[in-house]
Amino acid sequence: MINYFSKNDFILKNKLKRKKWLKETIENEAFRLGDINYIFCSDEQLLDINIQYLNHDYYTDIITFDYKENHIISGDIFISTDRVKENAIINNEEFDDELNRVLVHGILHIIGYKDKMDEDIKLMREKENIYINLFKNNSN
Repeated sequence: MINYFSKNDFILKNKLKRKKWLKETIENEAFRLGDINYIFCSDEQLLDINIQYLNHDYYTDIITFDYKENHIISGDIFISTDRVKENAIINNEEFDDELNRVLVHGILHIIGYKDKMDEDIKLMREKENIYINLFKNNSN
């Protein structure tokens, strides 16, 4: 089950389409969907989480708490909508495309993809692009 929550004024569009897409992403990676909670928040709210739980004193667009068991994907994924908006502008992307990148990025982290080393970042971006294109090309 995929749930969406907002701690700010953000309203997610195309919720059902995104749920179907994220479930399909998980299944394409040979995993099963457990419980995924997306929590949309502000920069300041995510900074507080980053400091409290990770001892990182900087802004980020996403923090993923992985509760995966075997091949069942579960987790809490916190997303700063402020940071997504800013990153979309910086990267000359549409907001929805950047949001989809972050949504699938959290899932890919839980699956086991990393993004600290150059080769890991390259693979993560390739996977993100594959699944973003899948979302764009899915007419349902």
